[in-house]
Amino acid sequence: MALMGTSDPSGEAEASHEKPFVLRALQIALVVSLYWVTSISMVFLNKYLLDSPSLRLDTPIFVTFYQCLVTALLCKGLSSLATCCPGTMDFPTLRLDLRVARSILPLSVVFIGMITFNNLCLKYVGVAFYNVGRSLTTVFNVLLSYLLLKQTTSFYALLACSIIIGGFWLGVDQEGAEGTLSWTGTLFGVLASLCVSLNAIYTKKVLPAVDGSIWRLTFYNNVNACVLFLPLLLLLGELPALYNFPQLGSAHFWGMMTLGGLFGFAIGYVTGLQIKFTSPLTHNVSGTAKACAQTVLAVLYYEETKSFLWWMSNMMVLGGSSAYTWARGWEMKKIQEEPRPKEEEKSNVEV
Repeated sequence: MALMGTSDPSGEAEASHEKPFVLRALQIALVVSLYWVTSISMVFLNKYLLDSPSLRLDTPIFVTFYQCLVTALLCKGLSSLATCCPGTMDFPTLRLDLRVARSILPLSVVFIGMITFNNLCLKYVGVAFYNVGRSLTTVFNVLLSYLLLKQTTSFYALLACSIIIGGFWLGVDQEGAEGTLSWTGTLFGVLASLCVSLNAIYTKKVLPAVDGSIWRLTFYNNVNACVLFLPLLLLLGELPALYNFPQLGSAHFWGMMTLGGLFGFAIGYVTGLQIKFTSPLTHNVSGTAKACAQTVLAVLYYEETKSFLWWMSNMMVLGGSSAYTWARGWEMKKIQEEPRPKEEEKSNVEV
């Protein structure tokens, strides 16, 4: 199986028709399960690294830096393996070009904000509230698409966004009522949502600089992030805190840190794999269902008790996200079905 390699869509379509239905259904179930396990495990592992009472490691920037370093090294390692053993995997050749790195730098700044604010949000809020805390990504997508790209949104999509906003504020209210609200974590969640939206927009703009390769973009983004994180580690005083960390020489600690980096690398692969075997629309639905399962697992694992309105806020966020996905899918289908003006004119002339 290729690592996000390019393939012939017509060949894939023919292959999918040749495969029995049961086999295709089993493949899809395995891919979706792999995405769920990888994504949920990464969240719980990052929560352990960022806010575990047993670990007591207060260096969120270093944790994020190390995960970027692992991802960059994995990309380079797989590229070298593909070069040395051609045919074993489909992975692009990676060579560090400073001109390309500079052209991607603005996106890398947004990328750093995205992963850093994600981790800081997870540090200060519980895993159960993590999904609600970062739920405004869809709202920022609509807002920034209008402000930066001048793209309008349908009434139904805006209605779905209003449901998400209502669920977010209800969740914040209920966290406050239960005495577990962290305004710092909530602010980081909002900033993370903003950066996720900006990252999606700027990714499309800089992809031509890396020949449209997501893996090359991943490599350059993480290399840039590693360089930019170094002054932050010094300014925020995390290096002395890390030096005085009691478990700095522990194999268990570095094993968990490396595992976190592996999950960070793997999530990009399994996300692409899920889209390849299903569709972008199904991927969004799967992500929404995964968030629901993650919330339930977090409540059970941490033995938390939540009110009816707290659960209602989660249902509003998940329901609004699903409704937005449906509305956008319906819009795209409608656009594709509309006849093009030039084709209509041509047909009229021929008649």
